[in-house]
Amino acid sequence: MLTRPLLGLLAALFLAPAVQAQLSGNRYLNPPGLVKPNGYTHVVVAADGRTVYIAGQVALDTAGKVVGEGDFKVQAEQVYGNLRKALASVGATFKDLVKTTTVITDVENVAALREIRTRYLDPKNPPANTLIVATLVRPELLLEIEGVAVLPQAR
Repeated sequence: MLTRPLLGLLAALFLAPAVQAQLSGNRYLNPPGLVKPNGYTHVVVAADGRTVYIAGQVALDTAGKVVGEGDFKVQAEQVYGNLRKALASVGATFKDLVKTTTVITDVENVAALREIRTRYLDPKNPPANTLIVATLVRPELLLEIEGVAVLPQAR
């Protein structure tokens, strides 16, 4: 039988890491290789040290120039490359992605998106995804993908 002091000690031992994570706060990162953001952060690691939020990535190079203007497939490759850089900045890979939100500007590009996506994401265990067809902030951009990843261990 566990006594009240022993229960308190066990609770403190098990809850201390979670409490410490909450006290340490979120980490905000703008990885090299991604365009310098204006008014947002590319990667935020939540206070738990495991949950990673990745801002919507578009087909911009490090200088902020659009890659593959008018070519959905080229833009998709750039977007997935940018996602890879964002994930790598926290030691993650595409396998750690649990949720994505994909915005495309033309429903005609769904087949191309699916083809390219299978080269980056595990088709047997893809992340949850929401697909939206909408206009993006710049007319030359054809897609944007944001993500949520969960790291196997707190970082």
